[in-house]
Amino acid sequence: MAQPQLLSAYAGNWTGAGTGVTVILPPPGTVASGEVRGGAPATREFALLEPTRLVDRVDAVVLSGGSAFGLAAADGVMGLLRERGDGFPTPAGPVPIVIGMSIFDGSVRTGPPDAAAGRAAALAAWSGEPFGTGRAGAGAGASTGKWRGRQDPGGLGQARRSAGPAQVAAVVAVNAWGDVLAEDGSPMVGGAAAGAGTEAPFGIANTTVAVVLTDARLSKSDCFLLAQSGHTGFARALHPAHSRFDGDAVVALATGEVTEGVDVDLVRAVAADTVAEAIRSAVSPARERR
Repeated sequence: MAQPQLLSAYAGNWTGAGTGVTVILPPPGTVASGEVRGGAPATREFALLEPTRLVDRVDAVVLSGGSAFGLAAADGVMGLLRERGDGFPTPAGPVPIVIGMSIFDGSVRTGPPDAAAGRAAALAAWSGEPFGTGRAGAGAGASTGKWRGRQDPGGLGQARRSAGPAQVAAVVAVNAWGDVLAEDGSPMVGGAAAGAGTEAPFGIANTTVAVVLTDARLSKSDCFLLAQSGHTGFARALHPAHSRFDGDAVVALATGEVTEGVDVDLVRAVAADTVAEAIRSAVSPARERR
């Protein structure tokens, strides 16, 4: 098994024709929570992430294209984990806890990712294949700027920062109704005066989804707060964010290696910056091509 790519988690992609799957495989015992703020989510097992629910750990997070159809990609990851004996222990054997989040892309019409695609992305993570960003994985068919009646490039982004003794990383599939904003507030691609992009065929074909990871030891309630901070990163780098036409969702994972000197509020503050950076990185190659 290759060296970890994202803290102590593994990440892998399957990229198809205008769509794809991104799988995050955290180490055993990773604590998780999450929050949806967009008005049109496509998710799987998200209710388990609520702080009051019994299960506080997850085995995988799957980001995919294909809207609700693309949630089937999680079936392939779940089957693979079952073969490995991973999952929440039950009298009938372990049940893998696999969270799914999907974006709406053109594969809703042409053929969304399926279980085989999810399995391939998980195997890519374990095999140590290079983890591509931009038009790769769940970001392969992503677009932005549709609130202007346009369709500018989206993609898959990642970033990593320090938070005292802990580290924070983020992976984001950016398929926003709004624009991606640079740090100065200007649109990074498209925009009212830009000539790039095409007319958007679907005003509701949106959703930005993210995974925030930290190696700090956090409780499930702490992870819920961390997911909220991830949404703060959305608000900094997307405009508009969290619309009725987006399914914006964040899952926060805490692997727990760092136990001393962890400041939860510092981790949260850094997470907001990290998610915003990851969002911008998803489209930065498109900006350079303008």
